[in-house]
Amino acid sequence: MRRHLRVSLCCCLLLAGCTSFREWFGNGFKVGPDYTPPPAPVAYNWIDANDSRVLTTPTDSSHWWTVFEDPTLNSLIERAYAQNLDVRSAGARVLQARAELGIARGAFFPQRQQASGSFSRNQISRSVAFVAPDAYFDLWTTGFNVAWEVDVWGRFRRSIASANANLDASQFDYDDVIRTLVADVATNYVLIRIFQERIAFARQSADLQERLYRKYFTKEKEGSIDVRIVKYIEANLERTRSLIPPLEAAARRANNQLCILLGIPPQDLLSILGESKIPTVPADVVVGIPADLVRRRPDIRRAERQLAAQSELIGVAEAELYPAFFISGTYNYQAKFFPKLFGPQSVTASVGPSFQWNILNYGRILNNVRLQDARFQELVANYQNTVLKAAREVEDAIIGFLKAQEEARDLENAVKAWQVVREKEAIRINEGKDDPTEILVVERFKVDDEQRYAVARGDIALNLIQTYRALGGGWQIRLAGDVAPVGGPIPWCEGEMPAEPSPHPTTAEIPLPPPQKVEKR
Repeated sequence: MRRHLRVSLCCCLLLAGCTSFREWFGNGFKVGPDYTPPPAPVAYNWIDANDSRVLTTPTDSSHWWTVFEDPTLNSLIERAYAQNLDVRSAGARVLQARAELGIARGAFFPQRQQASGSFSRNQISRSVAFVAPDAYFDLWTTGFNVAWEVDVWGRFRRSIASANANLDASQFDYDDVIRTLVADVATNYVLIRIFQERIAFARQSADLQERLYRKYFTKEKEGSIDVRIVKYIEANLERTRSLIPPLEAAARRANNQLCILLGIPPQDLLSILGESKIPTVPADVVVGIPADLVRRRPDIRRAERQLAAQSELIGVAEAELYPAFFISGTYNYQAKFFPKLFGPQSVTASVGPSFQWNILNYGRILNNVRLQDARFQELVANYQNTVLKAAREVEDAIIGFLKAQEEARDLENAVKAWQVVREKEAIRINEGKDDPTEILVVERFKVDDEQRYAVARGDIALNLIQTYRALGGGWQIRLAGDVAPVGGPIPWCEGEMPAEPSPHPTTAEIPLPPPQKVEKR
């Protein structure tokens, strides 16, 4: 009889679950699949790896912005890391994930440990056949009870593993926010320098055309030149002047975005940053090999950790298919009079095992397993797609960096050629030539090519920034021991820099600096 009962129980367990007993034993007494990272689709090398300007040797891109050799940019990045609100928000998410891990760990131990106590004044009905001598009595009760669901199927252990993977994912999310922040600060800083140079080119041309206009306007008043020539000069002058307002507006938008990245209200930083040229860019870029992306980029590592967390949830859901086993016990004192409450005659106690099995659940539990598995498959595709997109971002940035160099070189030659032509035409005008049409045509082409030249030089820097962003560098700034701004503190913010976090942030190490005071201007 007992043998038949054991065989029947085993058959029920096999039919109820999705994991065989051999797999359950091999998985460390846990049902559900054991996680293994899926393959990452990466190429053997970059498309432009044969270009002499693309270096595939291993490199340290942790502080890639220093290749620009711009102290102002270095200081902006370090200040933004200390004050940016997105970084602060990501740090808070790490704290949330750490707390959730603590909750999951706590569920592994006896789930109920309660001490209780009560007092009641009771009255017994006198309308029954047998009436107690004392219809009124007091009841004092106190005690302790414990209930522990034994983790036979690994439900709690897999919940802990899932929470731990989510903590890792939140830390990689924190690093990814830093990676994006560093690149955004550098991008907006370079944009400001691009607009400043374009405005300077436009103003130089406008000044020349204004001097020409004044000269021929005087001649037109004297009646020695046709008014059509003066209006032609005026039209070109106003056309050149019209380039400046939209460039100033674009520079202001980049300025405002930079303020947000710095964690301060929008204000005029241009007067503080001053006028400067577009940062100098090295001719080559060190990109390593595509496989480095999987190890370096925080967003890829975050996607992989989210995948690991979801894999554990499949086992959590599958554990619901099996019976849950409990060990529970109570130890109480009950007495009519308080002085006798803790006497040996007042003890009531019980201890013993029990089980609970969710049967006839109409497929809800099995479909929940399928749901968790489908989410896992979705995250596998998302992870692999993240790797593919990261490789595409690097390839786009590399080709942009290389072709922007070629475009800038050609436009530099064009601007130099137009400069020579303009100087020759200016000599002819100074020698008495009355028709300035040719020099105005030259000036129009020169202005256009100067604008394109500034944009192309800026594109070299922007594509280099995008390359390092795509390669996953920059987040390592939180590992540095000294984050004091290079060249002194930025003057528009007060207060000291916060302490730098360790490689693995803890609750006290996530940088959450207080709001910074801003000088009114």
